[in-house]
Amino acid sequence: MKQALLIVSFGTTVPKAKLDIEGVERALAEAAPQMDVHRAYTSSIIRRILSGRGEPVPSVEEALEQLAEQGYTHVYVQPTHLLPGVEYAKIKRALHCFPGRKRFEKLALGSPLLPDNRSLLELAQVIGTCYLPEEGALVLMGHGSESFANLVYPALQTVLALSGVERAYVGTVEGWPELDQVLEQLKRTEYRQVRLVPLMLVAGDHAVNDMAGEAPESWKSRLEAAGYAVSCHMDGLGSQPAIQAMYQKRLRALLETAQ
Repeated sequence: MKQALLIVSFGTTVPKAKLDIEGVERALAEAAPQMDVHRAYTSSIIRRILSGRGEPVPSVEEALEQLAEQGYTHVYVQPTHLLPGVEYAKIKRALHCFPGRKRFEKLALGSPLLPDNRSLLELAQVIGTCYLPEEGALVLMGHGSESFANLVYPALQTVLALSGVERAYVGTVEGWPELDQVLEQLKRTEYRQVRLVPLMLVAGDHAVNDMAGEAPESWKSRLEAAGYAVSCHMDGLGSQPAIQAMYQKRLRALLETAQ
């Protein structure tokens, strides 16, 4: 039996943000020491840019083909995506449609970071413990999704409030709620300081530009224009040991159910 752990991320072109992915990859490798670890990215744009830099990363399909050619019999695929959204659906399709899937004795897929209520409670606890500033409000910038999975973001807002993390507000770049809804909530408080944190695996392009950029439409600029003193946390969730431990739980659950 030859086993492989294929860790699948969206990917990033920001060198520092790659450290966030690598932190999760190391944690997952520690949780499965009996397996050879491999990497794949789901974003074709990111893969193309990295290939142009001489840093190629395979797609899921390409990685599976490579593993089949190398004689792996058992392949466990663990995503680092936060939601069971569009990118996670890509991984599911890739595994289901892979023409060489019969070459593996086992090909199994794990869940993303936030698949259920319990995971939201875990994340709320991490946010309250690790990210909440001593003073003022915490604003979390998520990516957002066109899929039904976007409901995770307003659900997280509710879980935070019910868990007593009342100074934390959730918004998204490409989903709902948006920064406009966060600003409306902040206006009803007396907070004048805001800590911005990317609610994403990596502090990549969205964090650097949409969140902390100097352009007038960035979240930092808009909050400052509204009269808030703003600080930006420039590490993704993947750098946080407590989040890495959550990913390890997802992998252990995959290995238990795949037996």
